[in-house]
Amino acid sequence: MIGRSLVLFALAALAEIGGAWLIWQGSREHRGLLWIAGGVVALGIYGFVATFQPDPNFGRILAAYGGVFVAGSLLWGVVVDKFRPDRFDLIGAAICVLGVVVIMYAPRGH
Repeated sequence: MIGRSLVLFALAALAEIGGAWLIWQGSREHRGLLWIAGGVVALGIYGFVATFQPDPNFGRILAAYGGVFVAGSLLWGVVVDKFRPDRFDLIGAAICVLGVVVIMYAPRGH
């Protein structure tokens, strides 16, 4: 269950961050409407990926995904845009990932 959940978080991050990046490129970097349209499609896919998480609670899934988004965005910046995060970026991302682990995978008594 945890493995599937982690894969779904990674797919969601790829779709959402990639979609937002495509829209950024289309609009701010003047690459055009096809880039923007691709971003809109990717963001739509992101919306569906979250529904495949095993946990049935929307709020929990989206709250945890927020931490994945923070860390994933920094990673995207490093890989795609050659961004160099500083120690505060890395500390903040680590805190967010710890939050994901607590929210999603802490033992619950049900």
